[in-house]
Amino acid sequence: MDTIIDVAGLNARMAAGQRTVVLDVRWALGDPEGRRHYLKEHIPGAVYVDLPTQLADPADPGRGRHPLPSQARFQEAARSWGICDGDVVVAYDDAGNTSAARMWWMLRNAGMRTVYLLDGGLAAWRSAGLPLESGSVEPDTGDVTLADGGMAVTDADGAAGWSDGGVLLDARAGERYRGEVEPVDPRAGHIPGAVSAPTTGNLDDDGRFLPVEKLRERFAGLGVDGTAPTAVYCGSGVTASHEVAALEIAGFSAALFPGSFSEWSNDASRQVATGADPGT
Repeated sequence: MDTIIDVAGLNARMAAGQRTVVLDVRWALGDPEGRRHYLKEHIPGAVYVDLPTQLADPADPGRGRHPLPSQARFQEAARSWGICDGDVVVAYDDAGNTSAARMWWMLRNAGMRTVYLLDGGLAAWRSAGLPLESGSVEPDTGDVTLADGGMAVTDADGAAGWSDGGVLLDARAGERYRGEVEPVDPRAGHIPGAVSAPTTGNLDDDGRFLPVEKLRERFAGLGVDGTAPTAVYCGSGVTASHEVAALEIAGFSAALFPGSFSEWSNDASRQVATGADPGT
C-alpha cells in the first residue's frame, strides 16, 4: 500500500481531471497561523484543515495535548472537507509532512486506503514551479463513511512495558528526549525503555522522505528489524504519525501511542527517564 505521492503524480491527476481531495494541514508547535499561511498561498483546490480543532479534541491531562476526536466528530469534519467514499486524498503541509501525517494516520485508521502524503509538501510543489492560489476553498459536503481501528495503537500501560519485548521509538527532538528542555509538557525526559528516533531523521534536506533503503538502514540502527513489535510516541501523537508513515515506507508496521508524552508526563505515577540512555 503506497504511503506517498510525488508532485508529478499529483499534478498529473489534477491535470487529467481525476477526482482528488487535496488537504492543506499546515500547523507547527508554536505557530498558530496555519490558516493565514494557507490563505496567502496554497495548492490549487486545496482545502484547509485546522489540526488543533479538527484533528484533535481539546487538551486533556488524561489523554494528552491533542486527543483523537471521536469517530462521529472526525467523520463530520471529513465530510466538510468534501471527502466522499472512494476518493483519493492527498495531504500536505510546509514542514516535511510532520503535521500532515496526522491526517494521513487518522484517515488510514478510519478505513481509507487511498490517502497519501505529498512527498516534500508545499516546498516541493513550489520548487517544481507549479501554480499556487490564494483565498479559501469551500468544497461541497462529502458523504464519506468512516470507521475506526484500521491502524495499530497502544496506550500508556502498553507503552510502559513495550520495550520488554519490542522497540519503543520516541519521535521528538533529541534534547526533549534527553530531558534537557521541555517547552510544553509538565515533566522533561522520556518513557523508560524508549529509543530516541527524531522524526526529522526520516527526511532529506529538501523535506522529502529518505529512500527506502536509507529508512530501513536508519530503523535497523534503532533496533527495528520486523521480528519484534514496534510502537511510536512523540509529544502529542502528531509527529509520531510521521514516524509510523516512515516505518511503513520502509516496510515495517508500528503502533501509535496517541496520548504520547503529554499524557504520560501528566500522570505522576509514571516514571520518566532522562539522558541519552533508554533507561528501564
